[in-house]
Amino acid sequence: MITNIGLFFTGAFFEIFGCYSFWLYFKENKHSFWLGIGLISLVVFAYVLTKIDLTHAGRVYATYGGIYIFSSLLWLYFVENEVLNKWDIIGSITAFIGVLIIYVGNKS
Repeated sequence: MITNIGLFFTGAFFEIFGCYSFWLYFKENKHSFWLGIGLISLVVFAYVLTKIDLTHAGRVYATYGGIYIFSSLLWLYFVENEVLNKWDIIGSITAFIGVLIIYVGNKS
């Protein structure tokens, strides 16, 4: 279980970093170097999700969705230096509870 949680968060990092790289290029007019970094990061993200120990891809993606929400808010706070509001926190807690229900219910 610990390994899977680590893989979920690793996947989230690479997906967010990859998408953020595209954001930098298209929205912030950064160098095209960021497109290449984004592509590599998104490939790593997809690969990491294949290493998670759940039997169906859809269940992995559903569980990952909640982890992604939580991780995106961490990114917002630590990388973009944006303060989280109560709705960010309530929403991420709600999503994380959903993740636990899906994950634990399908591991038993």
